[in-house]
Amino acid sequence: MPRHAFQVEVEPRYLPEQSSPEQGLWSFAYTITISNTGEVPAQLISRHWVITNELGEIEEVKGLGVVGQQPLLRPGESFEYTSGCRLRTASGTMQGSYFCVAEDGERFEVDIPPFVLDDGNRRVLH
Repeated sequence: MPRHAFQVEVEPRYLPEQSSPEQGLWSFAYTITISNTGEVPAQLISRHWVITNELGEIEEVKGLGVVGQQPLLRPGESFEYTSGCRLRTASGTMQGSYFCVAEDGERFEVDIPPFVLDDGNRRVLH
């Protein structure tokens, strides 16, 4: 088992009640579970997101913590939160990283693998 390791699981979903496709606005939520799979307690300090819509437009979001918190996770512990984003297209992708600091002073980044945001509607391109 690595000394410093977090595992990230993501469940994205489309929010039709908060979307206005006729106005070019699609809303999505994502629930993230972060688990400390390492041997040392560590704290999530900051996040960096890269959000790309289906037109290839990129938005970067950086900030301290997640949903206003900087959780300290002991080995085997998890933290779950839900957040969201809006796109100007019906689909896109998100990916990023968390910057963490372990109790032993080691600093490390945790990759958040790409995941798809999609309204679930099949479109026929002409």
